[in-house]
Amino acid sequence: MRNLISQIIKFGLVGIIATVLDFLVLTVLTEFLGIHYLLSAAIAFTVATVFNYIASMKYVFASRYGKGQKHQELFIFVVLSLIGLGLNQVFMWFVVEITVLHYIIAKVLATLLVMAWNFISRKIWLEK
Repeated sequence: MRNLISQIIKFGLVGIIATVLDFLVLTVLTEFLGIHYLLSAAIAFTVATVFNYIASMKYVFASRYGKGQKHQELFIFVVLSLIGLGLNQVFMWFVVEITVLHYIIAKVLATLLVMAWNFISRKIWLEK
């Protein structure tokens, strides 16, 4: 139980940094460069995901894959992240276009949803 709590705390810290990065890129691309919020969200999500992969596999999860199998680990991480991106995009679109809330509010809500997906899916498919 103690290891799980420690792991959740580490996951949270990595997640906070990735989330700040995600929101920063999203805001800069949308507000300062005039890029549509969904394209900005996809780019920001990708940047944050790359950071998250590196930090998560180094500090949070004990990989089930050996050195010669890192490509499998990366492939699974990418697939799980693409599902997370899909959840993020659909949820953001729905909240912005249907409920007419600001894209940042949509992003906050989408982040909570995707964070839960990320932890559960990575725990199941990436950790030994």
